[in-house]
Amino acid sequence: MKQIYASFTKTLKQFFRVRSVLFWSVAWPVLLLLLINTASLNNVAAADLPVARAYITISMIVFALMMSGMSNLAGSIARDRETGLLVKLRSMPVSPWSDFAGRFLAMVAFAGLVTFIIVQVGSGIGAPFGGGSTGELEAAAFLALAIIACGGIGLIIGSVVKNTQGAITTGSALAVITSFISGIFVPYDALPSFLQSFARIYPISSAGASASYALLGADVTGYNPLTTAQIATTVVLSLALI
Repeated sequence: MKQIYASFTKTLKQFFRVRSVLFWSVAWPVLLLLLINTASLNNVAAADLPVARAYITISMIVFALMMSGMSNLAGSIARDRETGLLVKLRSMPVSPWSDFAGRFLAMVAFAGLVTFIIVQVGSGIGAPFGGGSTGELEAAAFLALAIIACGGIGLIIGSVVKNTQGAITTGSALAVITSFISGIFVPYDALPSFLQSFARIYPISSAGASASYALLGADVTGYNPLTTAQIATTVVLSLALI
């Protein structure tokens, strides 16, 4: 447990010390949330505004989770490789599983804090969160699957891309690109059919759509992701990535 705690605290402190991490993983999703709600919902009927704001809030949460896992976690691994820390750990009685667990838990804690901040901002501008409903618990469970998948992708990037900037850039680019092509930034109904298929398979977008469906219904997500087959696929692929 001491090894896990040491890895956890080191990684978490690393996240909070790097200004670019705080900007792209915290400030940027919040700014996007405020900007979209200010500039893009002028033609939405007043009765539909709460649902629209909730949907955008969930999309920004998923994007923040992607940045936390794909970019921040990958950058943490690559940074420790560049500084020689990983080589030192190999010569010490430190279990690789303990180091992995500490890093992953730090990413989860950071992502949880970012999620809390975005939910509070979304609630402040009119998204109907905070009722403690069964739908919110289901949404939280699906977002946990998204965190697992994002962390797995971040670990893969950090293991393959050797330098810090390259790992961060690769993770950020993958997060942005897949957000557009999997229905996180673009409504599912607006995607071509082959990207709709990808959106249903890609575990992060599927988990995000499931969270939206649990809270807001099919009219927002464009399809029902809560079928047995899709839930099983999302769970299996998320665990496979980690």
